[in-house]
Amino acid sequence: MELILATGNPGKVREMAVFLQSYLPGLVVLGLKDVGFAADIPETGDSFLANARIKAHTVAKATGKVALADDSGLCVDALGGAPGIHSARYAGEKATDADNVAKLLTAMAGVPEEARGCRFECVLVVADPQGREVIARGTWHGRVLCAPQGNGGFGYDPIFWDPELAQSAAELPLSLKNQRSHRGAALQDLARQWAAVERLLRETQG
Repeated sequence: MELILATGNPGKVREMAVFLQSYLPGLVVLGLKDVGFAADIPETGDSFLANARIKAHTVAKATGKVALADDSGLCVDALGGAPGIHSARYAGEKATDADNVAKLLTAMAGVPEEARGCRFECVLVVADPQGREVIARGTWHGRVLCAPQGNGGFGYDPIFWDPELAQSAAELPLSLKNQRSHRGAALQDLARQWAAVERLLRETQG
């Protein structure tokens, strides 16, 4: 059986494959590049769920296979939930991680510690070509630091502080980050619904 991940990032494909294959040994996990899918998928939704749905259903219908898509981002309380679904493009369409972090720190300048709450959110959608779907969600609560801290991770990890561990996301070993993170929580939610995912895979395989 094959599952298509709606991503062109080979690193994400490798990481997700390890998790998914632990539940269904023999499952073949492929990225968009592996199936020759090169079309741009406009993320026009107004929420993480809407964007994940767009990506998953578009890829499932185009490939005739079950597809899994994720959408995630950082929501800051003091900024009304921004950058939210615009997290990857917060400082512009071609923004780097450093650009986005710099813009967020500027926006948060002067905000007191008690008002710097934030959360990472992740939504996973598994869809089949017939339009059926399984939805999983995960959240990671923290605070926005005043300056980057740590050299690991990516995105907003250097300025995301986990109060319980007293470390930034960029300081955590990958294994611990995966246990704590919004994506890890969403994957665990998906695991709890694995019977439904496997049913879509088997019925689509025919």
